[in-house]
Amino acid sequence: MEREKTKPGTEEEGRQLIEGRNAVAEALRAGLTVDRLYVQKTADHALSEIVRRAREAGAQIRFSEKEQLDRLSETGRHQGVIAQIAAYAYAEVGDMLARAREKGEAPFLILLDGIEDPHNLGAIIRTANLAGAHGVIIPKSRAVGLTAAVARASAGAISYTLVAKVSNLVQTIRELKKQGLWFFCADMDGEVLFTRDMTGPAGLVIGKEGSGISRLVKEACDVTVSIPMAGDIDSLNASVAAGILAYEVVRQRKYRP
Repeated sequence: MEREKTKPGTEEEGRQLIEGRNAVAEALRAGLTVDRLYVQKTADHALSEIVRRAREAGAQIRFSEKEQLDRLSETGRHQGVIAQIAAYAYAEVGDMLARAREKGEAPFLILLDGIEDPHNLGAIIRTANLAGAHGVIIPKSRAVGLTAAVARASAGAISYTLVAKVSNLVQTIRELKKQGLWFFCADMDGEVLFTRDMTGPAGLVIGKEGSGISRLVKEACDVTVSIPMAGDIDSLNASVAAGILAYEVVRQRKYRP
């Protein structure tokens, strides 16, 4: 099943931007997915209405100085507001569970706690598709969305992989636990990954570059697992870690004696 593209704005430098009050308001009325809305701090009433609509649609709102908007702008005519449009439409978490049921498989989801690098997100989406995961879940705030750069880094996998954006990752984990999923978060102080049974309904949780998984998300998970390392450094790139965990699920489900 292919994912639906949103109508693009501008794709240079991996961004899709819509600038100006009328253009942004029209994009919101048309139902385009706005990941982030950059608004000049001295917003007047007209911009306040745009902010309200964008917030109701689930966009991140970034109040910024005019100088920052000037740097972001590709037209020089932003009028105090710039919308960053998602390159692809988002799915719902329920769509992922439905896909698992359709395939007769135990749900297999990948949840990302604050991945900010578009190349990492794109690589993880690619891995999720190849490993047979039923979807990827990302948070609305403090994380990269489905930008054009993410789409390129996914090497086409974004067209076939369900990606949902949620307001609260902890609450999403709790709700999915009611559906029978067991959550494994990757952290250096966890049990060795290869000793855990991951054949049942599973959610893999990967933390952000550098700081890892946040405390509340980690506490919401069932098991903390680690990847054995024998080198001189103590961490892996987030997309590499996601790949190792995802393919351990594949190994256990399909190739375990």
